[in-house]
Amino acid sequence: MKVVGLVVEYNPLHNGHLYHFEQAKKASGSDAAIAVMSGNFLQRGEPAVVDKRARAEMALSIGIDLVLELPTAYCTQNAEMFAFGAISTLHALGVVDYVCFGSESGDIRWLDHLAERLIDEPASFKKRLRELLDMGLPYPRAYADAAAALAGVPAVLLEQPNNILGLNYVLALKRLKSSIEPVTIQRIKAGYHQEDISDVSIASATAIRKRIFSKDSDEEVGISPFVPRSTWEVLQREGSINRFPVDWNLYFPFVLHSLLAMDSEELGQIHEMGEGIENRLQKFAKLYSSYDLFMENLKTKRYTWNRLQRLLLYLLLNLKKNEMQSFSLSEGVPYIRVLGFNEKGKQLLKQAKEVCHLPIITKIPRDPHPMLALDIRATSVYELGLRGGRARAEYAYVPVIK
Repeated sequence: MKVVGLVVEYNPLHNGHLYHFEQAKKASGSDAAIAVMSGNFLQRGEPAVVDKRARAEMALSIGIDLVLELPTAYCTQNAEMFAFGAISTLHALGVVDYVCFGSESGDIRWLDHLAERLIDEPASFKKRLRELLDMGLPYPRAYADAAAALAGVPAVLLEQPNNILGLNYVLALKRLKSSIEPVTIQRIKAGYHQEDISDVSIASATAIRKRIFSKDSDEEVGISPFVPRSTWEVLQREGSINRFPVDWNLYFPFVLHSLLAMDSEELGQIHEMGEGIENRLQKFAKLYSSYDLFMENLKTKRYTWNRLQRLLLYLLLNLKKNEMQSFSLSEGVPYIRVLGFNEKGKQLLKQAKEVCHLPIITKIPRDPHPMLALDIRATSVYELGLRGGRARAEYAYVPVIK
């Protein structure tokens, strides 16, 4: 079989994702598809609107054959590390021929050219990046401008989120010396962060989540035209047992407690905490009990909303600097966790076990790897926000089978 890999969050899975999946198989000529999916917390530092088991079920329902979990240590990081974790998972599995990602440009050539230039990050790039950061630009913008100058392409190309992720996927393939071939599909009809809806069937996940949380919107009328029927049925079921929808408001009281109970020295030990931001966090924790008001007033040019969300998530998970450093993220994932599969996916797992050098996990072992222990902790914290719903223990998790 020819196999294409996808890197996904499915928060929730919508018609645009279905289009990407279908086009990915078509463009790569693949017979099977494997998705590496974020767990219960996502790359922008937010909880998934519905848990990973439900989202794995959505993926299998549209025809994806095997769903793997991207560890929390990777899926809650910046674009570079998020992409590296996902690609290292597909690479280590040993059965993937292509990786297909959506992009605003739909052109793999300039991404491949730029990735080749950035593998070792030339001195001119590092110098320009430092200059831009010193000017106060947030890291994503500074990186985009410095990389665009290196490649001789318009900076706007690298200010588009899917292009940035695509570049990092290609960079990861090159750094791993992977034989997996990158393919890109142009994103259609809805931008990544687009909040308004301008099409009858395609909307961004951002716009869909906005409708989900709108108190003025009838849920089914609000989102049903933009998601596959299988997604809608899963969301209805999860909502009936108080497990959907999930957002930061459920967890913010726990963050406030930590900010008010810990001293600055303790806060300084949290991953990515620095530059005195812990003092600003504690100050604003005394002023705002609303998550949105807290974030709106806290963000700055250097500390963007997404960067702050990730920082609050690390605090929520009590993820400390020494713990993150112990994971050696630059070496790639240390295990592969299976979230779900169908019959074809079962065959792929059998093939992978013959060539993959990593443990392939369908049931949590007695003595889990420290990175897997963080995944378990993340699920426990996610469940803490759903005390009104039916709890799902991580140790009891078995893969979804279609």
